[in-house]
Amino acid sequence: MNLPKFAVERSTLTNFIVVLAFLGGIYSYFNLGQLEDPDFTVKIGAIITQYPGATPEEVELEVTDRIESAIQEMPQLRYLTSYSRAGLSIIKVEMQQEYWADRLPQVWDEMRKKIRDITPNFPPGVGKPDVLDDFSFVFGFVLAITGDGYTYAELEEYAKALRKELSLVSGVARADLWGVQPKVIYLDISEAQLAELKISSEDILATLATQNMVVSSGSIEVPGKRLRIETTGEFSSPEEIGELVIRRSGLDKLVQDTLLSSPFSRDFEDTVPLGQAGSGSRADVISGELIRIKDIATVRQGYLEPPIQQMRFNGQPALAIQVANITGGNIVDTGNNIDARLEELLPLLPAGIEVERFVWQSDLVTESIGGFLINLAEAVLIVLIVLYLAMGWRMALIIGWALVLTILATFVVMKGMSIDLQRVSLGAFVIALGMMVDNAIVVADNASVGLARGKKAVEAAIDAAAKPSIALLGATIVAAMAFFPVYFAKADTGEYARTLFIVVGVSLFLSWVVAMTVTPLNCIKLLKPPKKAADDTDPYKTPLFNLYRRILESAIRNRFTTISVMVALLISAIIGFPKIPQQFFPDSTRTQLRIDYWGPQGTPIQYVSEDIKAIEKKLEGDPRIKNIGTFIGSGGPRFYLPVDPEFPYPEYAQLIVNTHSFDDIDDLYNELETWTNEKYTHALTRIRKYTVGPGDDWPFELRISGPAEANLNVLRGLAEQVIEILEESPYARHVRTDMRQRVQKVVTDYDQERGRWSGVTRNDVAEATSRGYDGVAVGLYREGDSLFPIIARNEEDERKRVANELDVLQVNSTLGLKSLPLGQVTKDISLEWEDPIIVRFQRRRQAAVQASANIVTFPTLRASVIDQINAIELPPGYSMFWDGEVDSTVTAQKSLIPGMVPAAVVIAVIMVALFNAFRAPLVIILVVPFAIVGITAILLPTQTPFGFMALLGAMSLVGLMIKNAIVLIDEINANKDAGQSDYDAIVQAGVSRLRPVLLGAGTTILGVVPLLQDAFWISMSMTI
Repeated sequence: MNLPKFAVERSTLTNFIVVLAFLGGIYSYFNLGQLEDPDFTVKIGAIITQYPGATPEEVELEVTDRIESAIQEMPQLRYLTSYSRAGLSIIKVEMQQEYWADRLPQVWDEMRKKIRDITPNFPPGVGKPDVLDDFSFVFGFVLAITGDGYTYAELEEYAKALRKELSLVSGVARADLWGVQPKVIYLDISEAQLAELKISSEDILATLATQNMVVSSGSIEVPGKRLRIETTGEFSSPEEIGELVIRRSGLDKLVQDTLLSSPFSRDFEDTVPLGQAGSGSRADVISGELIRIKDIATVRQGYLEPPIQQMRFNGQPALAIQVANITGGNIVDTGNNIDARLEELLPLLPAGIEVERFVWQSDLVTESIGGFLINLAEAVLIVLIVLYLAMGWRMALIIGWALVLTILATFVVMKGMSIDLQRVSLGAFVIALGMMVDNAIVVADNASVGLARGKKAVEAAIDAAAKPSIALLGATIVAAMAFFPVYFAKADTGEYARTLFIVVGVSLFLSWVVAMTVTPLNCIKLLKPPKKAADDTDPYKTPLFNLYRRILESAIRNRFTTISVMVALLISAIIGFPKIPQQFFPDSTRTQLRIDYWGPQGTPIQYVSEDIKAIEKKLEGDPRIKNIGTFIGSGGPRFYLPVDPEFPYPEYAQLIVNTHSFDDIDDLYNELETWTNEKYTHALTRIRKYTVGPGDDWPFELRISGPAEANLNVLRGLAEQVIEILEESPYARHVRTDMRQRVQKVVTDYDQERGRWSGVTRNDVAEATSRGYDGVAVGLYREGDSLFPIIARNEEDERKRVANELDVLQVNSTLGLKSLPLGQVTKDISLEWEDPIIVRFQRRRQAAVQASANIVTFPTLRASVIDQINAIELPPGYSMFWDGEVDSTVTAQKSLIPGMVPAAVVIAVIMVALFNAFRAPLVIILVVPFAIVGITAILLPTQTPFGFMALLGAMSLVGLMIKNAIVLIDEINANKDAGQSDYDAIVQAGVSRLRPVLLGAGTTILGVVPLLQDAFWISMSMTI
């Protein structure tokens, strides 16, 4: 079918479809989903298992290793990283990158099943593994709640009420609280009174263990009815715990049991009817006294001490409500719905309760997409101006309308394919902009030349589109296939950027359809023939074309010199390319900074909390800063998909700083970097910007691993050698090892012989030392749907002295006959050093050296130290593995290879089919590498990093070059078929293609100029 002829002859149908596409495009645009970044699946899960009292080695061998052995059987597994700490196992599981959102839930289910199967094999005392497969859940909206003059409990109640209301808002998938402190009931006990009254913790435990449990009391039947029996006695308030009578154990219990088991026990039983149960009469008869918990302990309700995590907002204690958007929902609409509901709820809160928007992704998306659309509109306007100046307003209108219609029609397809407006899909329009106008430029230029040569308007328009139609279609497909490897890639980068190929491909194909149908119609309506048109008129007899003809003829005559110069430039560009800074993904344009604080290992969370107040005070009142969120003990809510929150560490804190403008980020970053390094010489502080797309917390991450149970001292020694190399490099900062610093522990050397003589067991010693400071759980208190642990511990004065008087800490034996000082049942009490964390990677013990690049990019840092690191002599069985940005980059690059094969095949088949020869495709392939000449020439002097975005720009260039070359050679063949010699055919084809190529290149170049001001797009813009 002659598509241009069909469109012209059925112009009514063509115009009707144009109107539908125009209106449909406008409708689709306003109904497309909007996101900051495209969704991609984080293939990471975590398994957290408690093993109270166990050493890191015991946790590693008895818990971590068993779970890892089970998970290792899964073929979907990619990496296993585990952290075994005292009493806690954390296993980080990363699945193969080919498992995206559609298949990953089944993978997590299989992992859960394997963990359930090995759980019965755990030793006694190991808790149930907690599998976190929603590790990648993103909470795009975070509210900070503070309350001046309100207690923490009151603040929590208001936060819970708000969370419940927000969870019902349309578009909200989930609403959680962050920073809630666990509630407990503390029994602060006097050690002296316990010893004096001969009461042990076993007495308290036995008294409280079953008191507040739900018990089944059965039922009774009366004529015609069955009545359920309910036994009361549960605590209705913490104060009632103090009134509870302690059941005596030890010698008193032996006497009691003896009396009750004697033949006379019936006398006692007869004196205690059911109606008098609980009065304590039998105990009175036996022991002659009643002792209540309040007599030996202070009962109070409070929060767990020390806290596990804390939050502050602008320096004030706070709670956070984190809200997640439904999958595939329009986050801007969800944000508007939440805003509307908050306007209704906030006036109902009492004075003093403040609710602030801390992170609001809908605002970021609106600003990001709005800013990019402005850039896109500027690019389109620049294209129209260039066309107007070069070809007049008629040609500008014809080509500009084709461009606008193509974009709107692409919106219709995006709506049908559920492709959201986000960073990558919008970027595809800029990448394809030059190629989109190229088809219309070729048709309009050919029509103009046909009119100048005396053809009728209809004939000139149809011929202008019909003759190059197949070549333009093939070139368009080839240009789109240049991006196919990104779509086909199974790695995170492929999932992140897969909409790029779809949008580019759709827009380019639609641009060809528009050029074949709408553009000829517009040429007929708008183009006017020159006043003196004749068949022998040569439209290329102008100064520009004459100059180009002379240059081209000179280059052909001196072809060996021309080719030699170009090859020399190519070699120079290849040599210079490695000197261009490399970067995996660029920094984000978010108006946020992160400040990570790592205190020395073993630092209590209270000290960390106090230490970072200096940062909050420094930032307070800074006009550049909007607000500050402080998260202590672990990373905060995951409000940005590319960032993994830090696992719980009491030594860790993070501050999220929101600024008013992105322009303030760099100055603030430099100031804080210098200040924190001077202020916190005892700690590690990192000031970080946010990056875009799948990234790494530590760009430099070298894992040194040994045999399964490698010597920790050897691993630490090897890691120290790498650290020394990095610390000597001016390009490295934030250097550390994930093994962290060694810490001291108190070792009570239990004496087995003395223990047996005194009746004191290891458990008795452990219970006494636990009660001496942190406390031991002795029961549960029920309040509504919540269960609070009852924790017995020494009173505050005794707790303060316990570190200096540990040897005289009283230990009660199981029988409760007497208490003994701890020093009497131990050989020695001493301090010893230990490794607090045992890290394993792929089931082998390892030490990872981590660092950030200083001033330069990561590849420059790595290149500066790689030789020294490779020179380190490793013991037999030890190896190094480059994780971090090295592994991410290699994985991303390898993931492109499978897609390159089908793309290359399709491109080759199309080129061979177009020309029915091999020489023409070979010429095109030989020309493509010369694109690197321009890339190196601009990126090297400006030191603009070449990363993923620059790679996309290079791919766009390759597509544009191939497209131009195909049309050029097609024109050469057409000239030869018309009887011209090879030389004349080549020169004439070059001249006739000059204007379309210049306009295509000019519109492409000037179209990306507005993006030079955007930190995310600058490397791609410079490359193009």
